[in-house]
Amino acid sequence: MLKHSLQFKLSQKLSPQQIQLMKLIQLPTQAFEQRLQEELVENPALEESSKEDNYDLDDYGSDTDDYDDYDNDHIDTGDINIDEYLSNDETPDYKYQTNNYSDDDEDKTMPFAAPVSFHQDLINQLNTFILTDDERDIAEFLVGSIDDMGYIRRTIQDIVDDMAFTQGIYTDETTVERILHLVQELEPAGVGARDLQECLLLQLKHKTPSDSVNLAIQVIEQQFEAFTKKHYDKLLQKFDVSQQQLRKAIDEIEKLNPKPGGSFDGNQKMVEHIVPDFTIRIVDGELELSLNGRNAPELHVSKDYQEMLQSYKDTSEKSSSQKDAVQFIKQKLDSAKWFIDAIKQRQETLYVTMNAIMFYQQEYFLEGEETKLRPMILKDIADMVGLDISTVSRVANSKYVDTPYGTKLIKEFFSESMTNDQGEEVSTIEIKNILQQVISEEDKRKPLPDDQLAEILKERGYPIARRTIAKYREQLDIPVARLRKKI
Repeated sequence: MLKHSLQFKLSQKLSPQQIQLMKLIQLPTQAFEQRLQEELVENPALEESSKEDNYDLDDYGSDTDDYDDYDNDHIDTGDINIDEYLSNDETPDYKYQTNNYSDDDEDKTMPFAAPVSFHQDLINQLNTFILTDDERDIAEFLVGSIDDMGYIRRTIQDIVDDMAFTQGIYTDETTVERILHLVQELEPAGVGARDLQECLLLQLKHKTPSDSVNLAIQVIEQQFEAFTKKHYDKLLQKFDVSQQQLRKAIDEIEKLNPKPGGSFDGNQKMVEHIVPDFTIRIVDGELELSLNGRNAPELHVSKDYQEMLQSYKDTSEKSSSQKDAVQFIKQKLDSAKWFIDAIKQRQETLYVTMNAIMFYQQEYFLEGEETKLRPMILKDIADMVGLDISTVSRVANSKYVDTPYGTKLIKEFFSESMTNDQGEEVSTIEIKNILQQVISEEDKRKPLPDDQLAEILKERGYPIARRTIAKYREQLDIPVARLRKKI
């Protein structure tokens, strides 16, 4: 039996403008500049002004005009108030800039050299060898199979098959193996290895022979697994050497580079330049926050578009084509006005949120001691500034602040809290720092297991379970006690 019913439901949805604003807030400075350039290209009614005047952030209120959504296919040009889009002021009131921006903050570009790539350098080294055409083809194919870390992570059989199918080079495993040994003579030492063990051996064999180097070669060749698991007693017994002799051999191994390709100076990778979104300075004992001026571009509505609307307004007889044109102009002007207001809201949101974080962590920013960092979660800041937790999260995500103690990732200031033996709330950052200090001071011949670390921190006033110690240790990228052992 079919039954009809009517149900009313109240739901809240974000408008497209609100979604776009949230995306703008999340962008760090460099990504924001890219998004700004995209908008300037897409919307001809939006233009960037020259930097002539400075405006204080406080000159702007928090209120912004609301623009109703409209259907692009149903615009009544008779309802358009042209005067709303026209202005005789060369400096519109929505043109703004942060209070810390100066004429000195010009975009400065640095010329970059174009060094030879890692793989091209290896090819150039092949020119020093006397090779037949076939041998050179195989050698170049092997060099092309080397990854950025310097390894060939394929079997000889796979390489032979691949050359036959893709290059029309027909050879055998013996020939490829022989050419591979030649490739492994290239610099940096260890390049062309198929695994870590072979990589270390290649580097050791490039070293000047000595007792410690020879012992290191034997350890890697014969007892590689025992070495990786730090079973030093087994190594001492196997090679019948003293602890001092084994220690010297291990020192030789620890000097080696497990990723020879990664150390190549000319290996061109995308280098991420961190641009701080905020700057905190101490002036006369007080904290001073400024927002990177690149987050506050000077924008205005195109004068040409204003003139087109003025022409439409002055025309007594309005043709159909003119009405279509003014519909297009209105859409672009509304979009430009909204984007300018969105940037303004983004700027204010960033500033207000970081200002709250700065004063919440005031002791740390004044003294630079990480032990002064207070436990802080997103809700703490959201309650202070009256924003949603998700908005605070977007502000903190992927953004940096330049402090007197270095450039810091903002989200690193957030941490959970725990209660010490005196009933005080302390930050987990402080506990991790103490844990790291305890481990750095331990006797490496007898590293402390997690249960003993838990006891030490308990004695210092931090009652933490062993499993929590293990979690913090992993977050600090510190291995278990057995792998921290040294002789």
